[in-house]
Amino acid sequence: MDAKILTTLEYPKIIHKLTKHASTSLGKSTTEMLKPVTELEEVKLLLQATEEAYAADRLKGSAPFGGIVDIASSLHRARIGGTLNPAELLDIASTSRGGRRIKKHIEVIHDEHAIPMLLSLTEGISEHKSLEDAIFACIDEQAEVMDSASSELASIRRELRTGESRIREKLESMIRSSSVQKMLQDAIITLRNDRYVIPVKQEYRSSFGGLVHDQSGSGATLFIEPEAIVTMNNKLKELKAGEQREIEKILQKLTALASDYVEDFLLNQDLLGQLDFAFAKARLAHEMKAIQPKMNDRGFLKLKRGRHPLIDRNKVVPLDIELGNNYSAIIVTGPNTGGKTVSLKTIGLLSLMAMSGLFVPAEEGSQLCVFDAIYADIGDEQSIEQSLSTFSSHLTNIIRILNVMTSKSLVLLDELGAGTDPAEGSALAIAILEHIHAKGSRIIATTHYSELKAYAYNRKGVINASMEFDVASLSPTYRLLVGVPGRSNAFAIAERLGLQRSIIDHARGEVSEEDLRVENMIASLEENRLSAENDRQSAEMLRLQMEKLNAKHEAEMLRFEEQKDKLLKKAQEEAREAVSKAKREAEVIISDLRKLALEEGASVKEHKLIEARRKLDEAAPEPQKQKRGKTGSDGKPQKIEAGDEVVVYSLNQKGIVAEVFGSDAVVQLGIMKMKVALDDMELVKAKPIEKVQQPKQAASLKRTRDENVRMELDLRGESLEEAIMEVDRFLDESFLSGFGQVYIIHGKGTGVLRTGIQQYLRRHTHVKSYRNGNYGEGGIGVTVAELN
Repeated sequence: MDAKILTTLEYPKIIHKLTKHASTSLGKSTTEMLKPVTELEEVKLLLQATEEAYAADRLKGSAPFGGIVDIASSLHRARIGGTLNPAELLDIASTSRGGRRIKKHIEVIHDEHAIPMLLSLTEGISEHKSLEDAIFACIDEQAEVMDSASSELASIRRELRTGESRIREKLESMIRSSSVQKMLQDAIITLRNDRYVIPVKQEYRSSFGGLVHDQSGSGATLFIEPEAIVTMNNKLKELKAGEQREIEKILQKLTALASDYVEDFLLNQDLLGQLDFAFAKARLAHEMKAIQPKMNDRGFLKLKRGRHPLIDRNKVVPLDIELGNNYSAIIVTGPNTGGKTVSLKTIGLLSLMAMSGLFVPAEEGSQLCVFDAIYADIGDEQSIEQSLSTFSSHLTNIIRILNVMTSKSLVLLDELGAGTDPAEGSALAIAILEHIHAKGSRIIATTHYSELKAYAYNRKGVINASMEFDVASLSPTYRLLVGVPGRSNAFAIAERLGLQRSIIDHARGEVSEEDLRVENMIASLEENRLSAENDRQSAEMLRLQMEKLNAKHEAEMLRFEEQKDKLLKKAQEEAREAVSKAKREAEVIISDLRKLALEEGASVKEHKLIEARRKLDEAAPEPQKQKRGKTGSDGKPQKIEAGDEVVVYSLNQKGIVAEVFGSDAVVQLGIMKMKVALDDMELVKAKPIEKVQQPKQAASLKRTRDENVRMELDLRGESLEEAIMEVDRFLDESFLSGFGQVYIIHGKGTGVLRTGIQQYLRRHTHVKSYRNGNYGEGGIGVTVAELN
């Protein structure tokens, strides 16, 4: 992309704003090198990284980039064998730790909200905690090698502190002496050339023995090292040299450790720069209130309330425009200072931002195109080469654009044909537009020439547009109106400013009738547009109201569903408690029955059994719903007869009515028969009505129901082969008898008989479904088969 065009469209200013949001020097370097990309898939990846960083920033706040610095130069020195200083080693450890921190930050966010692209970047960051620990164990936060770095260094520094203490004690005793004090300029101890000295007056030089290391600017003071501490200072000097040798040894050791991971750290640098770049884009999007645009490479762009990112969003007028669908060229007319140039720059700059992976300040639903290049001829006398005229400089730029543009380019031309004779300028402008349009490029051009309005009106694929002007206030509104050609408004402005009516009427007479008809047509279009705009705003308000009502309704439905779930859960808990209570009481009743059987042998009296059954009935849980009484689920009266399939409310089980008497019935529930009130049951399926076959001339087969067919088959003790034969016969008889379900008793045992029978039932044509028996039906010792 041409650097001059990027500057014309103010792209560098966006890069400057982006750079300020980078947290590290690595991120700043990446942002400064950012250029628009011309491949759609690459642009989509850049935007995806921005979107993921935007989501991460929203969920967890700013990413922890603290401590990460550019260590590339230090790594290269370590690679060629140089020794790094403590500050450089500290930067390496700090950056390594910062990389681990960022990696953990991204992984935590990914667990809550998928950010696969950022996660893949962090997966490439290598961790070297052992090196970090080694460096932090030797170098403190002030980049000083610590005593604990080695035992030798600790020993040397202990001797240094002891030696310094002795020297100071010796010098302090000297400067406290009255004979010495009169020779001193100040009673202080200081350092010169790393040796302890005291300030002596010049006139006492001969009286004060020792070595002179320095003198004051005036020469009145000499800094003398007394003879008494020369040996001690020499020893101190040796210790400091030893200290430096030991520090150098430690730094060499740490540098050697770091040099083993140079390639890893260089890769980390690149990945951390990319991560910081992504988060910088996200923070810029947040600052601009920007959105992620949809991208395409078919030359289509649609901006919904797009804003120029460098103008205060409280003052900028949003731009709505569409290009590349029904028309590929827009000709914008209108007065100066109406906002035509800003509109051109907004379209160009937002396209460049999107092609760079940046969000754009617009509303959701905006689409932008990845062009192979964006060309612009925008400027005034101040920005055009001084050696050329306005017309010549514009034409020079346009010629260069015409030579390099393609069908996938976007061309932005400001004041096309200006600066020369209007007749020739308009003709040249039409020819240039026709050439660009024939090439297939997308074009937006601004002009003052009315001839171009007629060209746009008559040329397929080209449309007029204008900048709205408020005649009442004599000021532009800066709104772009696509489909409406611009008006001069000269007569209206003159009349508003107080020009005599006679002069205005005379001026109108000088205008051709055709031009007047065009102006009147434009005025009519403008009125119709304003009416349509008002209707659209009213419709938009209604839509927003409906959306609010719909959201309120959905919220109420959600609350209703939550309340329903709570009530259902409560009811289920109450039902479970009731069933549990019934089971406990039933166990007591069964235990009593067994005791009766043991006490009286096999002949348990009938009245005792009836009494036990009554207790079992009383132990059944009371249903937490209204009884249906004599009506079914459809509200109609139900008549229950022997052979009907019913559901018993109190036990929540299905059964077959054996007989009916009065308001009660005996129901077969599994292997147990119980007396149940009619208002405690509901008809599920009536007993099949046997159709009476009319006698025919031909022979017929008559099936009769065996009155002795039972609803249960006991197979306990039989082999699987014998049991299968019995089951087949039993199912045929039950089907002919019209039974809805039957019970096959096979016992628990090893489970072989149960498994074989159930596999056979799965294939049998009369069997609709089967299940193990419920509590009270025999459990897994019984298989209940539902028949067709």
